[in-house]
Amino acid sequence: MYTIVDIETTGGKYNEEGITEIAIYKYDGHEVVDQFISLVNPEREIQPFVVNLTGINSNMLRNAPKFYEIAKRVVEITEGSILVAHNAKFDYRILRTEFSRLGFEFERETLCTVQLSKDLIPDLPSYSLGKLVRSLGIPVTDRHRASGDALATVKLFKLLIDKDTNKNIIQNSIRKEPKLQLEPKLVDLIAKTPSITGVYYIHNAEGTILYIGKSKNIKKRINQHFTGTDTKSKKIQLQVADVTYEATGSELVALLKESEEIKRVKPKFNRSLRRSLFTSALHSFVDDKGYINLSIEKADGRRKAITTFSNRQSAKAFMFKVVEDFNLCQKLTGLYKTKSSCFNYDIKSCNGACIGEEDPELYNHRVNELIKKYSYNNQNMVIIDRGRDIDERSAILIENGIFQGLGFFNLNYQVNNLAILKTIITPMQNNKDSQHIIQSYLRRNKKLKIVNLDTPEENN
Repeated sequence: MYTIVDIETTGGKYNEEGITEIAIYKYDGHEVVDQFISLVNPEREIQPFVVNLTGINSNMLRNAPKFYEIAKRVVEITEGSILVAHNAKFDYRILRTEFSRLGFEFERETLCTVQLSKDLIPDLPSYSLGKLVRSLGIPVTDRHRASGDALATVKLFKLLIDKDTNKNIIQNSIRKEPKLQLEPKLVDLIAKTPSITGVYYIHNAEGTILYIGKSKNIKKRINQHFTGTDTKSKKIQLQVADVTYEATGSELVALLKESEEIKRVKPKFNRSLRRSLFTSALHSFVDDKGYINLSIEKADGRRKAITTFSNRQSAKAFMFKVVEDFNLCQKLTGLYKTKSSCFNYDIKSCNGACIGEEDPELYNHRVNELIKKYSYNNQNMVIIDRGRDIDERSAILIENGIFQGLGFFNLNYQVNNLAILKTIITPMQNNKDSQHIIQSYLRRNKKLKIVNLDTPEENN
């Protein structure tokens, strides 16, 4: 089964583009059996040359769904199929980027009709979609629009399948992970590891820990280490003698334990995680008109951040979302560089803080709501997450805005008394990495149970 895809984007810097239109045709090798076509609100400016090329402008996208609203449909229609596109590397990269902004890893086998055409129809003067289909007598309508280009690619792909009589080229062109023959010792180690969430330790023959990692599925992750072809994986495969693990149930607990253990043990193959986990931070300041501005800056540790991010890309994705959620101004959040009104004001989605029309007190109230939601400064709370068994839960304690540690408790146990709670908590280091891990996890997992605690004085 194949899914033929074409995507139109905003243009702009590499990996900062947004999708403006997407068309997907599911093709079984004989006919189209399903399709999905939609405009997409990219939540960012469209480059003028792209508007001229595609005819898609911001007004057309004002009421279009945002990518997160169509993401499930994209996953469903492409599930279990090979993704086909003309210049598949581009379309696949854009899709992976959009899903990455949502915290989802999108992986599909891909097939590029540019490369396939060069193999099956050599010596043509051009392999651009427009010139190629014209030279082959394939009709195309709505050129540079997703649906028109995707349909033309369907017809082109059908012709290529017919030309590849032995099916060798198509099979060899599909980008797949290599299948490796594993050594017996690696097969045995994979077999003994469970498919659970936790922290795992890879040891050499002397018992020394070579690598510490975490996974929601330890067996799957160990299998990836033992089948990987990168330099680090190959070194691990040669030196590994045993794998041990600690079940956590909760991914958050696993992340915190992994971070602390790596700093404590300093395994030879964990060099990257010994450094800071985040590079960007969200800060605030008040401008001369009294409005609270938000800005994404390089994290340097000297200023206290509202929250932190693994990279600038995830920080910007977060900002686009909170601008919508809290009805904030693109200009005052650093997303739209202008000396006048922001883009959202022009399409009636901003109340005018950018040009002084909205009362600063009203605007700042919404900004402070955002800060309160995404920063746990001075807060006393317990984050309740999954435990290692069905009748167990994990507890992560924050006291006066400081991460104190974590523990596990039975469902019959009450966790709203700070003094009692401390008896089950194992103390852990509070540092910028642990703060980043907790804040990132809270952003991604909106349905977590959070118990707000009284201060110790009020508990007495």
